[in-house]
Amino acid sequence: MNIYFLVEGKSTERKIYPKWLEYLIPNLVRVQYYDQVENNNYYLISGEGYPKILYDGLENAVDKILEAPRYDYLVICVDADEESVEERTQYIREFISGKEINLGKTKVEIIIQNRCIETWLLGNKRIFDSRQPLDLSLARYVNYYDVSQKNPEEMGKNEMRNHADFHYEYLREVFRSKNTTYSKKNPKDAKEKYYFEELQKRVRDQPEDLKTFQFFLEFCERVKNIMIQRAKEQ
Repeated sequence: MNIYFLVEGKSTERKIYPKWLEYLIPNLVRVQYYDQVENNNYYLISGEGYPKILYDGLENAVDKILEAPRYDYLVICVDADEESVEERTQYIREFISGKEINLGKTKVEIIIQNRCIETWLLGNKRIFDSRQPLDLSLARYVNYYDVSQKNPEEMGKNEMRNHADFHYEYLREVFRSKNTTYSKKNPKDAKEKYYFEELQKRVRDQPEDLKTFQFFLEFCERVKNIMIQRAKEQ
């Protein structure tokens, strides 16, 4: 099992996804260069934002996969931004179809972060409990939408330019309330195992929340099961 991960984010996803994959599929080992994959490896690279990930990142990924034809999956991870999950998924699939891309045995999997990776990270109920005393900025956000009680993926953009900006600022305020910081270049605790386990707990306890995060978890579980099955067959 070899996987090529093409992620949208320039910083955050490059730091968080390797950690999550380590927690979920510990036997899937990262390689530094795309042509180093052999068995149970993955390669991860940023597409440097959207839509650049499609026009440059995807083209580059296709070239590399055809050059090193040992990949089972090409996984494209992007934000939904202002579109619905269905709209963004359909656009990417039509884009790939329009380019007449043929990757042979390599399957394409699209992971949509609805609205962005910070939306998923807002699902940690341990780091944020709205019943605790809140400072003014965070209290305003909670009055607008309480992510500790309601699905973060359904939160609006308040008065900001777009959903991603607001969800990012909301998460930063949550971290500030715990006397720590969050930034795209340094997500700090957000990449740690205890934090990730709280996100898993959230979707177990509230299965209607964070559906796109659940899709990512299900994909990783599927990969792990395939790896186990192949190991038994060998």
